[in-house]
Amino acid sequence: MAYNGFAIDEYLDAEEVIRQLDELIKKPVYGVKPEPLENYVQNYFEKKCATSKSMTDEAKTVIPGGVQHNLAFNYPFPLAITKAEGAYMYDADGNRYYDLLQAGGPTIIGSNDPVIRDAVKELLDTCGPSTGLFHEYEYKLAKKISECVPSVEKFRMLGSGTEACMVAARIARLKTGHKNILKMGGAYHGWSDQMAYGIRIPGTKGLQSRGVPNFVFKHTDEFFPGDLEDLERKLKRNKLNGGTAAVYIEAIGPESGTRPVTKAFVRGCERLAHQYGALLICDEVVTGFRLGLSGAQGYFGIDPDLTIFGKVVAGGYPGAGGVGGHNDCMQHLGAGLDSSGKKIKKALCGGTLSATPISCVAGYTAICEIEKRNACETAGRMGDRLTKGLQNLIKKYDLPFVAFNQGSICHLDSVGTMHFAIDWSKPWQIPEILKQTGKRQIEMEHIGAAYMAEGIITLAGSRLYTSAAYNEEMIDDLLTRFDRVFANCGKLE
Repeated sequence: MAYNGFAIDEYLDAEEVIRQLDELIKKPVYGVKPEPLENYVQNYFEKKCATSKSMTDEAKTVIPGGVQHNLAFNYPFPLAITKAEGAYMYDADGNRYYDLLQAGGPTIIGSNDPVIRDAVKELLDTCGPSTGLFHEYEYKLAKKISECVPSVEKFRMLGSGTEACMVAARIARLKTGHKNILKMGGAYHGWSDQMAYGIRIPGTKGLQSRGVPNFVFKHTDEFFPGDLEDLERKLKRNKLNGGTAAVYIEAIGPESGTRPVTKAFVRGCERLAHQYGALLICDEVVTGFRLGLSGAQGYFGIDPDLTIFGKVVAGGYPGAGGVGGHNDCMQHLGAGLDSSGKKIKKALCGGTLSATPISCVAGYTAICEIEKRNACETAGRMGDRLTKGLQNLIKKYDLPFVAFNQGSICHLDSVGTMHFAIDWSKPWQIPEILKQTGKRQIEMEHIGAAYMAEGIITLAGSRLYTSAAYNEEMIDDLLTRFDRVFANCGKLE
């Protein structure tokens, strides 16, 4: 396809990446060796990040764990960030980092962009952040999203992607009259009770959903990513038990493409969902406006019934979520009569701080700037350069690591923690799988700390988001820093 405004030049060979990841989890664990890791802790974190340590230690007295967000729980202790600008972040001790976290993905044009910031300041000088009533930017944002994403005829702003996933299930049940939800195994569709199923690695069912009673999952199941036969088998089974209301997918694969899938699989999900009377729900919390203005669905050429949006629709500001889709689905969030005069059943949906003026003006401005700057393609080119450089470094040091990318969503898998899967027909394997993933999770944290000590902030030491704020010189400097970490890596067992 070449780039053509998308972040992807040439789509990866998903089957080859899976083969490499299969090999990775069969090998001994490699990571930062103990002595270099201790040097990073003592010579960087303890000496150069003392303010962060003091602040987060003090915060533990009033905040569980000392921080308020899962992304901030880093080894050996959380960093206190005081400034974000473009491709960089700065901590409380004045240390500068390349920002490959990008707030979890939404800041496609870079952090704290001045154009968005100025629009927000102007709004604060007039309307203020929230009124509880209609504001013109609600309309402007919805119209802009509808213009960019063909499947979105109407859009409803919410407070988060979690809320959007919740209400999408309710819409699907009202629209289809069916009960059951099928989701891609390993995918994260928020942390609501019903959707917290089969998260992180396929086959976990409710194992990693502590605090959620099993009866909640009576009408929720997962299908294995990349396996259309498994999806159809479960669609057939559901026909005998209330039917399937919705099939949820991440188009590039679960956990933002950590286990990539083929184009044929994505299109097969659309075909099978509709064949069995279900809605196709495409989760674009990360991919929306990052892979292209029309999202992953535009790149893959699918037409989902509903689309889940997250962080980017508020431009990195709070109030970051929403659901959009076809008119006949979205009418269940309105009121009144359908075209035949029949009363529409309205899905339960709330949110006092949904679609605040501040979130809508930030989101509208961000999407307009993404379009003006061709940011998706620019960020994708930087992702390609970074990934190719990482692949060369892996070869240089003869490490078993796997590097691949879908445009500006880059993956550097050193231990394969999220590539394991649970097969319930072989229950005796489950304890060993959980043991392996736990052990490898620790090494992900360790290598993530080494990256931070070299001035690189990643997502969990394994996911790297590039933005349009990067240039080739920055990417090459990043690779020099990764080189220093890889030089300190070796077999740990």
